[in-house]
Amino acid sequence: MTQHQTHSVERLLGTIDSNVAAILDRTLSGHEVSTVEGAALLRTHGRELMAVTLAADELRRRANGEVVTYVVNRNINFTNVCIKRCGFCAFSRGYREEQGYFLPIDELVRRAREAWDLGATEVCIQAGLPPKMDGSLYADICRAIKAELPQMHIHGFSPEEVLYGSIRSQCTIEEFLGRLKEAGVGSLPGTSAEILNDEMRHRISPGRITVAEWRRVITGAHRLGIPTTSTIMYGHVETPEDCAEHLAFLRDVQKETGGITEFVPLSLVHSEAPMYRKGTVAGVRPGATGEEVVRMHAVARLMLYPHIRNIQVSWVKEGPKLAQLCLNAGANDLGGTLINESISTAAGAGYGQLVPPRELQRWVWEAGRIPAERSTTYAIRNVYPNPGVAPVHPLDEAADHPERFGSYFELVQMENFRFRQNYPTGRTPAEPVPARV
Repeated sequence: MTQHQTHSVERLLGTIDSNVAAILDRTLSGHEVSTVEGAALLRTHGRELMAVTLAADELRRRANGEVVTYVVNRNINFTNVCIKRCGFCAFSRGYREEQGYFLPIDELVRRAREAWDLGATEVCIQAGLPPKMDGSLYADICRAIKAELPQMHIHGFSPEEVLYGSIRSQCTIEEFLGRLKEAGVGSLPGTSAEILNDEMRHRISPGRITVAEWRRVITGAHRLGIPTTSTIMYGHVETPEDCAEHLAFLRDVQKETGGITEFVPLSLVHSEAPMYRKGTVAGVRPGATGEEVVRMHAVARLMLYPHIRNIQVSWVKEGPKLAQLCLNAGANDLGGTLINESISTAAGAGYGQLVPPRELQRWVWEAGRIPAERSTTYAIRNVYPNPGVAPVHPLDEAADHPERFGSYFELVQMENFRFRQNYPTGRTPAEPVPARV
């Protein structure tokens, strides 16, 4: 090989766009990435994208070292009946539809108990917004689970649900959050965020919670000592500017409150989404490309560092192979075991509803990193540094017989959980939603 054919790594990286190089250099030196700079990074391809991922991986290493975490949890989506009709949601059903279901509280407790007995430390509770809901329903669910399982962490109720619960209870958002905390809620999912831009929200989900209301719920929870996650949904009609502004919005919230535990990019699962399948929203893309997924995780790390320490990649949305790539592009967490995942599954996600600890550990080892089980709020429970050497988890053995947990597609066909039969006020038509408090 001649001298002209040899290239140092520094020389190869020196061939990237000078503007991108300058942004990354400033970021690695501790400067904050602006929304304009973030949008520029969200447009990178090729070598520029490789440089972005390298910078994000470096900040991940500074923040988290080589450990990749996961939580042993169970999702409980207790009803799919919803008064809203969001363009991206294939999960929701009207109260008259045959596939509408509602899980009674004793069934929620049974599922939580089963998860606890299999080593889960968290139940994630989210659902549709059922019509004429009793304002005490969410708190009643929490109290029942806590009475049976006082140590189980309840990660429950999106900002959209909190707003709806406050309306149904005829109290303020802050008062309703206090009731949830008293009933046993330990943290809130930062979902129903989509893109935090009201014009964009009106386009893809008219009538959805506003940006101001979302922020009020999240910051209100933080003031009460209830931590939350944070999310974005991308791969539809948003622009790089929309995404960068969304990330800056979350960064500002975190700088104000410090209550966000993680950021989770959620790419659109398009195949069953009404706005794509029925063409109800013009210009909807068929979800994010693989390159976009890697880029979003990387830029999120660059923009949110050091304020939001944990970047999660969703195996439900991206599958194991792309999830592993994101572990080298800023991500440090694989989310949860889930056991039952309904919302992405309904939209057409094809990666299953359960991944046991042994599989999550294997993915991490294969990526050259160290797996660790965590709590919901990122306290490390167990670290597994040696590839292939970890005790058998109870959920590992149970996962060999996933039929015991049922599936979303079975659930919507089950006669004993029909919405009309189980919902206390589900036999009456939906009433107009009252003015927001």
